[in-house]
Amino acid sequence: MALQDVCKWQAPDTQGLSPHLPPAGGGAVPRGCDPQTFLRTHGPRLAHGTTTLAFRFRHGVIAAADTRSSCSNYVACPASRKVIPVHQHLLGTTSGTSADCTTWYRVLQRELRLRALREGRLPSVASAAKLLSTMMSRYRGLDLCVATALCGWDRSGPALFYVYSDGTRLQGDVFSVGSGSPYAYGVLDRGYRYDMTTQEAYALARRAVAHATHRDAYSGGSVDLFHVRESGWEYVSRNDACVLYSELQKLPEPEKQEEKEASRAHPGPATPHGAGDGGELPVGHLPGDSGLPAEAETP
Repeated sequence: MALQDVCKWQAPDTQGLSPHLPPAGGGAVPRGCDPQTFLRTHGPRLAHGTTTLAFRFRHGVIAAADTRSSCSNYVACPASRKVIPVHQHLLGTTSGTSADCTTWYRVLQRELRLRALREGRLPSVASAAKLLSTMMSRYRGLDLCVATALCGWDRSGPALFYVYSDGTRLQGDVFSVGSGSPYAYGVLDRGYRYDMTTQEAYALARRAVAHATHRDAYSGGSVDLFHVRESGWEYVSRNDACVLYSELQKLPEPEKQEEKEASRAHPGPATPHGAGDGGELPVGHLPGDSGLPAEAETP
């Protein structure tokens, strides 16, 4: 005797509606609606957040990023890697959807490898940026979210390009991408110089990301630092963002240091001739005036 006869169990009606799952093959999109248009209009919008930056200077290109991967208010991974190597002389920062960034970097690695086999040499950083922007521009409007800064060294020297998933491609010296980029730009605009030393560049990148993680809720974890040289890219360090920010707060501000050095190099002006015995002018008097207050003096 079958088990359903003993227990008087009836199989559920698979043709009817289920309160838990949609019918097989039906999906969650109403009939007559285009799935892409419907999901783009009514689908959930997940909040992405990160802080990545890159800048070009005399000794190469610096790339830095935080390590927190978030999905809305949920921290998915506190120690992810947001700087992805492409080949020995090229790497890129990732901002946007983690799956999209990883997939397109794999595609870029494959295409650059094929071009190197066909042409006998690796393409330039500008060619790599153009290739990536051209491939991603075909998927414009399909919720692809990839924003990257390609950092490399080719025959023309250090190069830096910003590429977005809608096909945007920009060349520059300083780029910061992510929800913490406004805070990072504030530090970069204050301290960036093309003729920096290597240690000054490291300190600037760490300071910019650390301040951004302190202010931006979606950025945090640690600070990864990479350096692209003529000999290839180098993984410099990983520092805890909270510890790094606390250490930076204990250091003297650069502006105060410059003011102290300037005051030592150029002492203040001497006391004007004719002042009182105490070396101070009477209140309301100027050197060479008639001795009356300014408002009481007549022409």
